[in-house]
Amino acid sequence: MRNRTCGWARVLVVLALLGAGTTECARGPGGRPVIEVDAPTALVDRAVHIRIGGLSARERVGVDLRAVDVEGEPWRGHATFRADSHGVLDLDTATPLSGTYRKPDGMGLFWSMNPRSGDPEQAYFRPPYRGKSDFDLTLTAAANGRRPVSRTLTRKWTEAGVSARDLTLAADGVVGTLFLPAPGTHRRPAVVVFGGSEGGPGPATDGALFAAHGYPALALGYFHAPGLPDKLANIPLEYFRAAVRILAGQPGVDPDRILAQGYSRGSEAALLLAEHYPDVVHGAIVYAPSDMVNDGFPDYRQPAWTKDGKAVVGGHIHLDHVAGPVLAIAGADDRLWPSANAARSIVEDLDARGNPHPHRALIFPGAGHGVGTFPYLAAGTRFAHPLTNEVLDDGGSRAANAAAREQGWPQVLALLASLTR
Repeated sequence: MRNRTCGWARVLVVLALLGAGTTECARGPGGRPVIEVDAPTALVDRAVHIRIGGLSARERVGVDLRAVDVEGEPWRGHATFRADSHGVLDLDTATPLSGTYRKPDGMGLFWSMNPRSGDPEQAYFRPPYRGKSDFDLTLTAAANGRRPVSRTLTRKWTEAGVSARDLTLAADGVVGTLFLPAPGTHRRPAVVVFGGSEGGPGPATDGALFAAHGYPALALGYFHAPGLPDKLANIPLEYFRAAVRILAGQPGVDPDRILAQGYSRGSEAALLLAEHYPDVVHGAIVYAPSDMVNDGFPDYRQPAWTKDGKAVVGGHIHLDHVAGPVLAIAGADDRLWPSANAARSIVEDLDARGNPHPHRALIFPGAGHGVGTFPYLAAGTRFAHPLTNEVLDDGGSRAANAAAREQGWPQVLALLASLTR
């Protein structure tokens, strides 16, 4: 009977994360520690709470988190800790004695993972995505020379019932992926999400997560993808408007509550859409934004954007007609361009024009150009641009960027929740 009681206690510990203090049941077979996780399977953007019980008071314990990226490269986050006086290690509050991160952070092992080879500051952990709805990581704890204990954690890109459909130029007039929540949900705000000067088919992971939270999304490519222009040059704003109309026509979408989310150079397009097409674009979310229309990239002799067949003139983006909320998110240490100043300028412009809709800037100290979007994936602060191969310094630090994503992403979800009718 005692063994059965002990078994049920372990289940309750895993589900409820009981307070500090251990019992005989908290120690595994042969005196091995026990890893307790509140959500072994969870969305990528959800924090998990990890405790390790069954340790001796003040015992040193090493904790590893390992995963393999889409290219087959092994990654590892590691930290050494000391258990508390009850023989418990709570990763939410414990300060690492050494490791890949320095301050108490329950998700530190996730965002601080390093690749086995190469410079971590120029590496980005890209887990398998295409054709997979989740990926696994292995959490291991080793103490006092005892045999290590391990546990598998599964991170999901989306929830059950979410559908994904690729859009093509031939069939749809745009390139991207449409993500819709489970059928039967009432009409919700929706997001057209696109990236910056890197181009490509669109940030599908963002779109999948939006849909997992109940918000329809279209991850849109607009250049440097099959069938699209090779460069950021002469991109018609009408192309984005067509994508918004596709999203507006989907079941479960509130057509009056569609936002444009753009990152870096994509922020220009998001703001221009909200300004020029307020009848279809309700507002904008902009990461590491510009408040200016810049020239094309990498050919600066061409305009980046066109409208009605004419170049959108460079200079300050005037926000006279925006008919919905604007959220600008930037890092104070952005070294690619002054996005923090731009975020402030966007809000000041809307203030000066008496815009009645919510608008604000979130400026994160110590963060750089990598201030967004969703949290908990390891990412460096420098990268080789896919169009020019030039290594660019994004600024900020991995820790500050991780903190900015952890704080900023919930604000984006809260904005969408505020628009739900």
